[in-house]
Amino acid sequence: MITIAAYVGAALAEIAGCFAFWAWLRTGKSILWLIPGMAALALFAYLLTLAEVDAAGRAYAAYGGVYIAASLGWLWLIEGVQPDRWDLTGSVVCLIGMAIILFGHRAFSN
Repeated sequence: MITIAAYVGAALAEIAGCFAFWAWLRTGKSILWLIPGMAALALFAYLLTLAEVDAAGRAYAAYGGVYIAASLGWLWLIEGVQPDRWDLTGSVVCLIGMAIILFGHRAFSN
């Protein structure tokens, strides 16, 4: 459960941080938007370290599915663009992939 919470928090922090750069470069917002943006990206990196996974690469791979779903939530809630059926279908596929990576049974050998 800690891993899922960390992933959701990381996704929101990453999207917010990246959006700050987007707002500055693409919509003419003040360069001061980069201060909270960089703080959000640092929080994102920290939260990913809380994932209860045996390897960083696996943590990042599984996180990708959550990031995609959260990005579509941002698209809808913040940008006011409703995801279509293809967005939602793709997101479900990614979340299934995340679950397979995160919860798949692995045999460990020493």
